Amino acid sequence: QVQLEESGGGLVQPGGSLRLGCVASGSIFSFDSMGWYRQAPGKEREMVALITPAHSTNYADSVKGRFTISKTDGENTVYLQLNSLKPEDTAVYYCNIQAYVTAFKWGDYWGPGTQVTVSS
Repeated sequence: QVQLEESGGGLVQPGGSLRLGCVASGSIFSFDSMGWYRQAPGKEREMVALITPAHSTNYADSVKGRFTISKTDGENTVYLQLNSLKPEDTAVYYCNIQAYVTAFKWGDYWGPGTQVTVSS
């Protein structure tokens, strides 16, 4: 019903930048939030940044001031600008959307993930 496709992961040196993108397609009636989570080896998945249709944002404390989430109005597309990257940002980054696929059916959907590796 809803598919998410991520792009933009890769290998970057500490202090570098990356930009992740995510496109949601399918039968999306409306959504509550879109955003990014990450999971590092041996750790639980954690929220990184979320954005609502009204452009309200929420960030994990560990990324505030370094990462910026944005979205394109009229499109189910979200971006995450990652600046001043640290080795501890290394993880698989997952796109997420919490959406209504009809007026009454709500779901929580995930992309396959994109690897971000911060290393010298």
